[in-house]
Amino acid sequence: MIHLARILYATDFSEHSLYALPYATSFAQEYKAELHCLHVVDEAYQYWLGMSGEGLPVGPAPEEMLQMAEAQMKEFAERHLADCTVPVVRKVVLGRPFVEIVRYAREGEMDLIVLATHGRGALRHVLLGGTAEKVVRKASCPVLTIRRPEHEFVMP
Repeated sequence: MIHLARILYATDFSEHSLYALPYATSFAQEYKAELHCLHVVDEAYQYWLGMSGEGLPVGPAPEEMLQMAEAQMKEFAERHLADCTVPVVRKVVLGRPFVEIVRYAREGEMDLIVLATHGRGALRHVLLGGTAEKVVRKASCPVLTIRRPEHEFVMP
């Protein structure tokens, strides 16, 4: 028998990530599991302009990025998780998305990770890699990946 006590739903707040949310909430409610909603602020935004010591950061400071993401998470939870009948844990962290998702799942002893795939083209996938694919390869628990419903099936 499958026992799911803690389910991790990873989101980047995109429309694509919303396709996975009904699966995460449905499993959590069916198994009366705690639902963990995780957003990772990608540390890659901190690339510096220029090669000299006078380079300036492209974006806001990490603390400011985390504060903005916390506000987004609060709004996200109010909009999409208000009707959830199980305990919901919200978390925002800074790092590389696949690393932090796998770390959170391992440290929190998650029983299942649910996340969306963006369904990018093959060339872009080869060049950039996919967060969902990396999570599937590295996670110590089962991972359910959800593609957008209208995604066209392409034979390999």
